[in-house]
Amino acid sequence: MNAFLWVLQVLLGVAFVAAGLMHAGLPRQRLLERLPWIEDFSEPTVKFIGTMELAGGLGVVLPALTGIAPVLTPIAATGLAVIMLGAIVTHIRRREPAGVAVTGVLFVLAAVVAWGRFGPYSF
Repeated sequence: MNAFLWVLQVLLGVAFVAAGLMHAGLPRQRLLERLPWIEDFSEPTVKFIGTMELAGGLGVVLPALTGIAPVLTPIAATGLAVIMLGAIVTHIRRREPAGVAVTGVLFVLAAVVAWGRFGPYSF
């Protein structure tokens, strides 16, 4: 199970670092072309979401990998799960079933990592 959690952590890390860099780094107009949900949020909010995704993506891997404050790994996974709950609500409200599916999968993966690293497979 430990190896499985590591695989999930790396997948979440890659996905959220990429999303975070995109949301925090690209101008709002450019994001609107690919992500219609952006129109519901101000640019500072989108940048904040991107920054939190980036921090969470790094947080699910680096503390556990380095052994420095590994308790931050399940905390980061919990934070990512909360972000995905907000994303699910946004996609449901906008009637975007594909968005609900993607964010739902990411929510489950983050929740599994949080559960595993807080509980039976902690560091």
